[in-house]
Amino acid sequence: MSTPDKLSSLINQVEQKLDSHSYHNSAGLDLRKENLKSLEFLYHKLEISKKHDNFKTVFEYKAMNLSGIGLKKEDFAEIRKGKYIQIISISYQFNEKGKRIAKNSSLGYFGKADNLEPELKRDIIEFVLRWRYEKAFQHTEHYELLLKKLD
Repeated sequence: MSTPDKLSSLINQVEQKLDSHSYHNSAGLDLRKENLKSLEFLYHKLEISKKHDNFKTVFEYKAMNLSGIGLKKEDFAEIRKGKYIQIISISYQFNEKGKRIAKNSSLGYFGKADNLEPELKRDIIEFVLRWRYEKAFQHTEHYELLLKKLD
């Protein structure tokens, strides 16, 4: 399946999910579609597909973060001198004792922070923020479904 077909399929799945929710609104759907389009574009541009080959399953991670670039309010987009830039995905697994442990995986390595081009820095930050935004939409769906069950 080609990339435009994959994206179209994913957007159709999102539309179907949202159509089944009582809290659906077209502005939110349009916003989400645009976010997914931009996110998939960055997924390919940043070559994340080399480490994670299925765009649809990139949302199975529990969280995503950056090393080498600040994302907090007080240090947003600041480069950490001497550090290396990576997009880090976080998933959870259970060890042999049944204890849940976090597993960090690199989805993209971009070299030393001091040498990072401004456009690449922007794309990396945008990818992580857009991924988190989509993840927030998915959490919202979950809670909307639970609220709907109360009716």
